[in-house]
Amino acid sequence: MTAQGNQGDSFGRVDADGTVYVRIGTEERIVGQYPEGTHEEALAFYTKRFEGLEFEVHLLEQRVRSGAMSPDEATSSIARLAEQLDEPKAVGDITALTARLNSLRPVIGMQREQRREERSKKIEESRTRKAAIVAEAEKIAGGTDWRNGANKLRDLLAEWKELPRLEKAADDELWHRFSGARTAYTRARKAHFAVMTEQREGARVIKERLAKEAEALADSTDWGATAAKYRGLMAEWKAAGPAPKDVDDALWKRFRGAQDQFFGARDADNAKIDEEFAANAVVKEALLVEAEALLPITDLAAAKKAFRDIGERWEAAGKVPRDQIKTLEARIRKVEQEIRGLEEDQWKKSDPEKSARADGMVGQLQDAIAKIEADLEKARAAGDAKKVKDLEENLASRQSFLDLAMKTASEFS
Repeated sequence: MTAQGNQGDSFGRVDADGTVYVRIGTEERIVGQYPEGTHEEALAFYTKRFEGLEFEVHLLEQRVRSGAMSPDEATSSIARLAEQLDEPKAVGDITALTARLNSLRPVIGMQREQRREERSKKIEESRTRKAAIVAEAEKIAGGTDWRNGANKLRDLLAEWKELPRLEKAADDELWHRFSGARTAYTRARKAHFAVMTEQREGARVIKERLAKEAEALADSTDWGATAAKYRGLMAEWKAAGPAPKDVDDALWKRFRGAQDQFFGARDADNAKIDEEFAANAVVKEALLVEAEALLPITDLAAAKKAFRDIGERWEAAGKVPRDQIKTLEARIRKVEQEIRGLEEDQWKKSDPEKSARADGMVGQLQDAIAKIEADLEKARAAGDAKKVKDLEENLASRQSFLDLAMKTASEFS
């Protein structure tokens, strides 16, 4: 007999009328009838049913212990199989199979508790994160980041939807704050862009006018006055602010084009004039050689006469190209400054008032020294040592002043 047959003999029997029984402990229960066929075939049929139940329990054990099933699904499956084992329609070790099935109940209880703890932990994590999301949303709503704020709030909303719900009151309170922040930001953003749109429209009107004015000046040949007008128009353009981008670009192209036309014509005219003035620069270069040859000055009168002659020829030479003006003028001014500096030095030395003051100082010091010398002789004759010492020190001081005064006076003579 096969293993199936052995299990059938151990846990079941068949009556003469084909009634099949299963033994559960000391009790027998009818599982069915098999009137057609032998007793072995009858037991084999109901033993096969038991093997089917046993296989289901085996699968359930694997899924429960691996955590592949939720506790509720597992409990439902156990109840279904327990019901089949309570009213068995199979032959086998019903007691052992029932025990295996019941051994899963504590496992499910532990899993249920574990899931409850994990759920509680996730709820607290969700509470913390949702509070942080609300705080971040309120910060965005209180700011003016109109470019990135909407995207950040959209990302926060997507994250919120992925988080587990909290208890209703807490979840509703946080959601109310989050939703309020999003609404406040959206309204402020719309108001901001409405103002921006209005400002851009105003800028468009101003810049259209400026473009027309710039185009009207493009053919002017009044170089100085028109260049000043263009500078004023440019200042107005910058102060106007941005217009709508596509319009702003088109208007700038017109405005800049008119400027380029005018300044291009001016530069061409200046280049033509500079070409005409190039010969004048050659003449002034030669005059500079003459002027710079006067340095260093040894004869002021001769240098002044020569420089006056050079200056007359310099003025007669006329204008030079603009890019050479500063260089040439700086060189001629250097020679002029050397001559003037030397003139001033001589004037200071020959200043009549200063010469008279210097002579007067010399005379006063000489008179004072003569008096001190007379007093010194008297003190020596009287043997007054202290007075002699004081007068000698005073005499030495006055003598040093006299030497300095005489040197100064000599410079004016």
